[in-house]
Amino acid sequence: MFDILANWVVFDGLGLDPESHAGAAVHFFVMDTVKIFVMLVVIIYIMGLLRAMLSPEKVRDYVRGKPRWMARSTAVGLGAVTPFCSCSSVPLFIGFVEAGIPLGVTFSFLIASPMINEVAVVILIGILGWELTLMYVAAGLTVAYVGGVIMEHFRPERWVEEYVWKIQMGKAELPKPDTSLAGRHHYAWGEVKEIVGRLWKWVVAGIAIGALFHGYVPEGWVTEHLGGKDNWLAVPGAVLLGVPLYSNATGVIPVAEAMLGKGVAIGTTLAFMMSIAALSLPEMIILRKVIKWPALALYAGVLAISFTLVGWGFNLVS
Repeated sequence: MFDILANWVVFDGLGLDPESHAGAAVHFFVMDTVKIFVMLVVIIYIMGLLRAMLSPEKVRDYVRGKPRWMARSTAVGLGAVTPFCSCSSVPLFIGFVEAGIPLGVTFSFLIASPMINEVAVVILIGILGWELTLMYVAAGLTVAYVGGVIMEHFRPERWVEEYVWKIQMGKAELPKPDTSLAGRHHYAWGEVKEIVGRLWKWVVAGIAIGALFHGYVPEGWVTEHLGGKDNWLAVPGAVLLGVPLYSNATGVIPVAEAMLGKGVAIGTTLAFMMSIAALSLPEMIILRKVIKWPALALYAGVLAISFTLVGWGFNLVS
């Protein structure tokens, strides 16, 4: 359906040649824009109906007081089903720290939350297929769990800014959520407006980059510089390239789609996606207000190495 609509708009309406660079790029842009935004609205609304009772405070309370392994698993799981980008995850990260939840567990949530969520997963399945989606989710969950364990080993609590420990938590009485059908609809539609309003520019930017890559970058150049599984430098290069490109798991999907279509290796593509979603420069700037430079450098180093290993591993087995 989306392909037919894009054909009608681009080739019949605009009169572009399907074999031209412009035709391929504009067709990619139109089809992915319609497809992703329709899926975004539908999925966010449905999940909003189900998540009407899941507040950030409840997320924090689910984790607090559990055994360490269970708390970490819970934090990773909750991170995977909460639609936060890397920057909006940081305030909840602060709430975790203030509530006395171990910092290693908190870092597991911070890694998982922007990298994996049900919206991105459904869109990934619709665009890239369930095999790549399963690989991405499994790698993301593993990195979040193991990354938190590694962070905890270095006792990062000593690098938390002093003011964070001094903030008093939980004194105010929170209003009870409206669990009626109308209340859930209002909450779900509010989620659609808030999340789509926050994401749309990054999604459009990602689609535009993917369209340019799909239409104009020669396959021979991609194969020579990025495509080979034996190109060991391509994976760390993709991780470094993703750091300044702030987006989220949803916004980077069209770029990954175009990269795979041009022959970029699966591991290199996964490492690039993870780096953009969880290791962005804006997140580092915000996170610096909570933790000191040693912890920030450790966090960035653990993720960069983890993403590189994931990329190399998938390139070897694919």
